[in-house]
Amino acid sequence: MADKFPYRIEVTGPAEERFGEILTPAALAFLARLDNAFAGRRCEVLDARRLRRERLASGEEKLDFLPETRRIREDDWMVAGAAAGLEDRRVEIAGPTDRKMAVNALNSGAKVWLADFEDATSPTWHNVIDGQLNLFDAIRRDIDFTTDAGKRYAIADSPATIVARPRGWHLVEKHIRIDGRPVSASLVDFGLYFFHNARQLLARGSGPYFYLPKLESHREARLWNDVFRLAQAELGIPQGTIRATVLIETITAAFEMDEILYELREHAAGLNAGRWDYIFSLIKNFGDQGADFVLPDRSQVTMTVPFMRAYSELLVSTCHKRGAHAIGGMAAFIPSKDPDANTIAFDKVRQDKEREAGDGFDGSWVAHPGLVPVCREVFDEVLGGWPNQLGRLRDDVEVGADDLLNVASAGGEVTETGVRANINVALRYVDAWLRGTGAAAISNLMEDAATAEIARCQVWQWIRNGTKLADGTAVTAELVHGYLDEEAERVRADLSAGHRLDDARAIFEETALGEKLPSFLTTGAYARYLTDTGSLT
Repeated sequence: MADKFPYRIEVTGPAEERFGEILTPAALAFLARLDNAFAGRRCEVLDARRLRRERLASGEEKLDFLPETRRIREDDWMVAGAAAGLEDRRVEIAGPTDRKMAVNALNSGAKVWLADFEDATSPTWHNVIDGQLNLFDAIRRDIDFTTDAGKRYAIADSPATIVARPRGWHLVEKHIRIDGRPVSASLVDFGLYFFHNARQLLARGSGPYFYLPKLESHREARLWNDVFRLAQAELGIPQGTIRATVLIETITAAFEMDEILYELREHAAGLNAGRWDYIFSLIKNFGDQGADFVLPDRSQVTMTVPFMRAYSELLVSTCHKRGAHAIGGMAAFIPSKDPDANTIAFDKVRQDKEREAGDGFDGSWVAHPGLVPVCREVFDEVLGGWPNQLGRLRDDVEVGADDLLNVASAGGEVTETGVRANINVALRYVDAWLRGTGAAAISNLMEDAATAEIARCQVWQWIRNGTKLADGTAVTAELVHGYLDEEAERVRADLSAGHRLDDARAIFEETALGEKLPSFLTTGAYARYLTDTGSLT
C-alpha cells in the first residue's frame, strides 16, 4: 500500500472470510486520511482530559459551568434535529453487532437499534470487523440467522433505524497501523461504517447516524464535528447529513451539555443519560475527596436520588431548549423462566420508564427484545399521537453545580453484600470480555463494560477512603482480598471450560486494588490480552 498512498498502512489482524470486503484499499485510504487529519488533535484532547482530572482530584479546580461559554448557554440557537428515521425514538434497543443480535434488534419492534462497537463489544479483531460486515449486510437487507435448532430468522419489514456507536477517543485499534502507529478506534469504527454504508443508507431513506461515547468536554465534540465535516467532504455527501447523539456519561460533560450540542449543532440529534458510566466518571474525578463523594452500594444509586435526578432533568431541559431529543437510560433486565421474578422486574422497569416519560424524555433504552413492549406502552401513553416531547421545554428545571455534585444526597450504605457483588460481577464480566463477549448475561441482567468499570472503581474508592460497612467493619485491601478469594471460587464453580478467570482476577487486582485508579480497565486489558498480530494481511 505504500506505493499507492503517501502513508504506510498495515493490517496486522488475521484474515478471515469476507474481511477483504471491509478492509478494501479505498476504505483503508479513507481511514488514513482521517487519521492524518485528526491523530494529533486526539492526543491533545486526551492530554487535556488527564490534566483536568488531576486538577479536579487534587482540588486545584472546582467543577462548575464554564464562564467563558456563558454566551452559548444564554443565546438562542437550535441543533439540526431529527433526520429521516429518527423523528420517533420512543424505544431504542442497545447491543453488540454480532449477527444474531443484529437480526433480533432490527426485528424487535424498537424504533432504533444502537449497534454498539463500544461497551457491549469485546474489541477482538474478529468482533470489530465481523461487526462491520454484519452492519454492511443488514443495511442491504442481506442478513439472516439460523439457530442451533435450525430455525431461520431474517429481517422483517420496517426494521429499526441503525445508530452505530464507535469506541471512545481513549481507545486505539492495534490491528491497523498507519506509519507504524495504531489508529484511533473511534476513527476505525466510524470510518469503516461511514465509508461503506453512508450512500446506501441515504438511498434507503435513512442516513449515517451515530452515538458518541465518553465525551468529557465540548472540545471533544468539536473534534467529532470536524471529523464529520471531513468525512462528508471526502465522499461528496452534503454537509449536515450525519446525525449524532451524544452520551452524557461523564460528570464534566454534564456541565457542558449546551456547549456539546452547540459544537455539533449542524449534526446533533440529541443527548442520552448514561447512568453507570456517569457514576464511574464521578468516582474517577472525586474518589479521593473524602466521605462526601463516597457512594453507597451500586444497587442503591438509582435515578431517583437527588444528584442523579438533577442530571437527568437538566439533560431534558437542555435538549428540548435546543430542539434535540433526550433519550433515557438502560433497562438491563433479561426476562427469565421465573414468572414471579419477571413480575417484580417488569414492575421496576415500568416505574423507571414512567419516571423518564413523565420527566419529558423522548425515548429510552432496553437491552432485551422482551422489554420493548413495556417501554413502548409507557411512552405511547404519554406521547399519544406525537412522535416525541420536544414541545415540552421544562422551563421549571433549575439545576446548579451544587445539585450535580451533591453526591452525599444518595444516602444509603455500603454493605458486605455490595462489596462482594461488585467483585463477583466484575470477575464474571471480565472473564466473558476476555473470551470475546462484550454484553454478558449475569444474574438476569445484561451487563457491559460500564458495569465492570463502576464495580472496580467503587471497591477502589471504598478502600481508599476506609469506608465503613453497615456493621462497622472498615473496607481495607486485606478485607477485599479475602472476599476476592471467596468470590473467585464461587465464580470458578459456575464457569465452563476455557474460562479466563485467572486473567480476570489479575485485571481486577491491577485496576481496583492499586494505589492509583487507572482511567479504564479496558485499555490495558485490550493491549495485553486481545491484540493478535500473528499474521499480516
